Amino acid sequence: MVVTGYGVVSPFGVGWETTWSNLIQGTSAIREISGMDVSGLPVRIGGQIVDFDPEEWLPASLVRRTTRPAHLALVAAVLALKDAGLEVDAALAPAVGVTVGSACGASSVLVDAGAAFAARGFMALSPYTFTSTGVVTVASEVALHVGAQGPSACITTACATGATCVGEAMRLIRRGEADVVLAGGADDALTPFDLAAAARARALSRRNDDPGAASRPFDTGRDGFVMSAGSGVLVLESEEHAAARGARVYGEVAGYGASTDAYNLTSPHPEGTAVERAVRLALKDAGVTPDEVGYVNAHGTGTRMNDTAEIKVIRRVFGERATSMPVSSTKSMTGHMLGAAGAVEAMVALEAVRTGIAPPTVNCDDPEDPEMNFVAHRAQEHTADVAVSNSFGFGGHNAVLVLRRPRDVSP
Repeated sequence: MVVTGYGVVSPFGVGWETTWSNLIQGTSAIREISGMDVSGLPVRIGGQIVDFDPEEWLPASLVRRTTRPAHLALVAAVLALKDAGLEVDAALAPAVGVTVGSACGASSVLVDAGAAFAARGFMALSPYTFTSTGVVTVASEVALHVGAQGPSACITTACATGATCVGEAMRLIRRGEADVVLAGGADDALTPFDLAAAARARALSRRNDDPGAASRPFDTGRDGFVMSAGSGVLVLESEEHAAARGARVYGEVAGYGASTDAYNLTSPHPEGTAVERAVRLALKDAGVTPDEVGYVNAHGTGTRMNDTAEIKVIRRVFGERATSMPVSSTKSMTGHMLGAAGAVEAMVALEAVRTGIAPPTVNCDDPEDPEMNFVAHRAQEHTADVAVSNSFGFGGHNAVLVLRRPRDVSP
């Protein structure tokens, strides 16, 4: 399966080029949260999306009746189709699928609607409350807006959602159920309620005095992840369909592996046994060996248990090469975009092999494993044909993608 389009809205701004440019420059998108009252919370930082007006991309009527996560997903889908040079017309529509998920959904709408209902009763609720708060909203709105009539689903696997949606899109195309699939995820959980809930779970960094240094994957000084908003949608096509229309190809989604820890609701298995199985399944699915992998985009959240377990898995799977090949976490710069993370990071991994540039892990001042190449602080030039992108989520969800540079195209 080939990738022909990228669509991203991230804390860096709208569009893939803006996000990629900032990532390879080692720029942090984490800042103090503005525009809402978080003064009473222990966490007051995050990766906010600012200066984003969905009406620049979408009809005003659509924006009014949909939620913030849907806005992000819709704009990313529009951007991805534009980037792919693809129009979903009546002839193509039955062969176009959608797998776009969200880890949190429209939680802010539920909170506000619940408060309004408690204060003013039935008539305080919008007629769109019921339809806009369902978990399927992001996928259904994307399908409705672009006219996709093939299989569609909102797949939710917590923080692995974006990667799961890309992997399942690949499977849809392999099975011949679609020629084209829009795949990815979207979330905006930067609300007082969501920040408070995540802080109560002791998942978030509390480095409020230095936002740019708060997300510290693989660094011994890490104290939790940084929550961010974002969306990422990729256009996946069968090779035959892409070739028939002369599409520009970024690369291939070559393999996908999934597993479940079945260990703890919030903590990963300390040895990462199920994660290792997902990595090996993805490699087997792609028909590549560990020795062929030249870059790993790590899940790397900056939480103590996750990073330690992921290091163990990388060392077991890749052996001696684990200490030489680049392994980086771009969450050190974007923060954790939750359901969008795996999709955006699939693009990052693909661009790393396509361009020969491995983006850095910033804030990795004192690495937990000093022998490994975490691409600390600055991007590195590195030629590779195959990359792995890891995504893990609460509930023990694991999704691993293998991305490959176009075999007949040089970066």
